Amino acid sequence: MAIEDKKISNRMYFVAVMFFIMAVFVLIKLNNIQWVDGKYYRQLAKERTVKNFTIPANKGNVYAADGSLLATSIPEYTIYFDAVAPSDEHFKENIKGLSDSLAVMLGKNAGFYQAKLQKARANKSRYVFIAKKMSYTEQMRLKSFPLFNKGANKGGLIIEQKIVREHPIGLVAKRTIGYERSDEDGKGLEFAFRNYLNGKNGHRMMQKIAKNQWKPISDLNEKEPQDGYDIISTIDVYIQDIAHHALLKQLEFYSADHGCVVVMETKTGNIKAISNLGRANDGSYYETQNYAIAESHEPGSTFKLMDLIAVLDDKKADTSTVYDSKGGEIEYYKRRVRDSHKGGYGKISLAKGFEVSSNTVLVQSVYESYKDNPKQFVDRINSYGLNKPLGLPIKGEGKPFIPQPGTSGWSGVALPWMAFGYGVSVTPLQTLTLYNAVANNGVMVKPIFVSEIKEWNKTIKKYNTEIINPKICSDETLRKVHKVLENVVKRGTGSKLYSKDFSMAGKTGTAQVNYKDKSKLYYASSFVGYFPADQPKYSCIVVVHKPNVAAGYYGADVAGPVFKRIAQKIFTDSPSTNHVKNINAKVASQEENYSKYYKAVENESNLIPNVKGMDGMDAVALLENLGLKVKVIGIGRVKTQSLTSGQAFNKNQIITLELS
Repeated sequence: MAIEDKKISNRMYFVAVMFFIMAVFVLIKLNNIQWVDGKYYRQLAKERTVKNFTIPANKGNVYAADGSLLATSIPEYTIYFDAVAPSDEHFKENIKGLSDSLAVMLGKNAGFYQAKLQKARANKSRYVFIAKKMSYTEQMRLKSFPLFNKGANKGGLIIEQKIVREHPIGLVAKRTIGYERSDEDGKGLEFAFRNYLNGKNGHRMMQKIAKNQWKPISDLNEKEPQDGYDIISTIDVYIQDIAHHALLKQLEFYSADHGCVVVMETKTGNIKAISNLGRANDGSYYETQNYAIAESHEPGSTFKLMDLIAVLDDKKADTSTVYDSKGGEIEYYKRRVRDSHKGGYGKISLAKGFEVSSNTVLVQSVYESYKDNPKQFVDRINSYGLNKPLGLPIKGEGKPFIPQPGTSGWSGVALPWMAFGYGVSVTPLQTLTLYNAVANNGVMVKPIFVSEIKEWNKTIKKYNTEIINPKICSDETLRKVHKVLENVVKRGTGSKLYSKDFSMAGKTGTAQVNYKDKSKLYYASSFVGYFPADQPKYSCIVVVHKPNVAAGYYGADVAGPVFKRIAQKIFTDSPSTNHVKNINAKVASQEENYSKYYKAVENESNLIPNVKGMDGMDAVALLENLGLKVKVIGIGRVKTQSLTSGQAFNKNQIITLELS
């Protein structure tokens, strides 16, 4: 018995010791939690109950020069349903009413939605997809439906919002307006000016309360978001529309691979229109790449303007200097230069050689003038900045190439080949910048895509005309060059474009591309110049790559008509140029327009707003955000609307706006 009692006592002592050891471990752990790891756990608890929420800033808009809205941010909503959240009573009472409401709004029959919701309830699904790409008005209407009107906790309604970038007047100058995907990835103005457009996010401390809800708490670190600024571009939607359709028509006719057109305001360098169209697999054309800015290639005969300016300004030759075209073929270092006209042109003046685009005449003129000092010729090219990118804010500018004497890129044929636009590489916009300088009395200005940064009617930053070269040549040279460029259209290679009612000046170009590999050879057709010839207001370049040679490939035939159509539309069809609006007046009225906009989108009664008098592009943004399909007739402000204001409407209903 004593032995048995002793065993029991030992067990009790053992248990007591174990409890003591456990208690010591617990105390040690508590001590560690409180003092050693206390800071970590306190921070963890705070993070799970208090969180710093980001308040996103509203992104700024991109406007055309006349105030038309080119890019804006609009909220888009995706709707889900938590089938577990509602009580049995609420679900049974509201399932039919909810299904009926969804059917009216989304198009499918009520039975479809009732079966879907009941199945989700049976499967205890907590994230059932209902609809996507809903507007603000649509999601507000949906929140009023049976069951959904009880909110997230009792009604199971889940709404996810994201901001999407919309282009209210379509994909006007899409590649130039561009996009931003991240801080390191993007294109065009949206990416180049992201620091202005994006604004600065705010933040607010929130505390977690019951049912996974968060409430704001007072915190000294709270910061309100700063909305992004608006970008006022130089694009004129009227000229842009003309340029786009003129280029598209020609690309389709010649089944070309791609092309671009740029219209620049002569005095300022403001880009009024830029269109870049490439062919898709189905044969249609859309804005694929920004060819005008990014595509650096051999320009061909349009580069001959450089020859003419150089030999005249350096007094190496005159427009009356006669050259023998030598049967249309000459040879340098066992490589031949040929004229497109078989047999050549006989003996003709330098001016005539330029007008008919004789390779043999222009090459002889340059080679004889600079063969002993090619650096003099190349230095002039460099002084115009054609040997380096223009330094545009838009990402992806093509790199030019001008061979430099004394470098590995220089050879005996470099000089004669440069003279007719081969062995050099420039972008279409660089070529246009040179011709624009001739139109602008010798002042070379940098192309501008943005005129100012604004916060409503307050100017944050203004972009003034930037001069690249104050005088590219003498006034005497300019007078001669002006005359020759005008004669190209009157009696030279561009004579098909001539009109006695309207003056133009410029140069045709027909360059062979990939000529080193005959299996890949194709033509790039171009025309560049300015109008009107006597008092230039605009300069323009058109480049079309890989036209169907069966239909034609010369610059005057393929690119020239685009140039002429743009010039005629701007000045012949609208000689007073009344399409040019006052941007300051437009911006002053924006606040009023947006007041109307927000009233409309908050209107839960689904009534048509009154958009008469609003800028057409703002009206399009407003109505499409409400869920309407908009057809537009004309340019300008809304004159009439087909659906009466105050009238109820259905989603995807068509409304026609007549602008004037």
